[in-house]
Amino acid sequence: MSGGLRTCLVKPSTIFRRPRLSATLIVLGLALLSAVAIRPLRESGLRAAGWALVVNEPLAPADIIILSVDSGPAGALEAADLVQEGISKRVAVFTDPPSEDDREFIRRGLPYDNEGTRQIHRLKLLGLMDVVEISTVSGTENEGEVLPAWCEEHRFRSVVFVAARDHSRRLRRVLDRAMAGHQTRVMVRAAHYSRFDPDQWWETRLGVRIEIVELEKLLLDVVLHPLSS
Repeated sequence: MSGGLRTCLVKPSTIFRRPRLSATLIVLGLALLSAVAIRPLRESGLRAAGWALVVNEPLAPADIIILSVDSGPAGALEAADLVQEGISKRVAVFTDPPSEDDREFIRRGLPYDNEGTRQIHRLKLLGLMDVVEISTVSGTENEGEVLPAWCEEHRFRSVVFVAARDHSRRLRRVLDRAMAGHQTRVMVRAAHYSRFDPDQWWETRLGVRIEIVELEKLLLDVVLHPLSS
């Protein structure tokens, strides 16, 4: 057998196997196909692409409400509404590390408030007084790394995790992986007052930018973790 022929033969065990496409990728594929069709169908596809970023789960009373580090004012408003609804009386927030310009303020001895401090201030203005800080995190993956041990330490059986709408599905995937094997039930709530509107995101520059950035992050998460729900 010639050397050229031998190089063309590949053992079955070495054949590359693609990971299974998730339901999210299927939805996104359909959205892209419909985007080039007639206007009503195109808008339907764009809405599907917007809602592909969103998870909003049914809620039940929980031990505590947790706000993602980037939930912002929308997260504080959502927490206030959930407390009013009787979901929980306690709220917890993450803090974020100082940026380079923040560190310069600190170096000059000037007041510096991180996002956690600002979030606590918003919550108290909304009448919520039972508020605690969890820890400083650098992003979504870090939130998932911190949450299991913190819930176990405080013996929480159930928590509601509030995130920005466009961030909620990726957060759900991260939490599914992080909380696997742990007893705490985590329910994800998308903040209603988030700037991102999944039904009309393509009508504003901000909406388009958010959709592109978050869709890219979600697709990367799907590729890296194809077995996540």
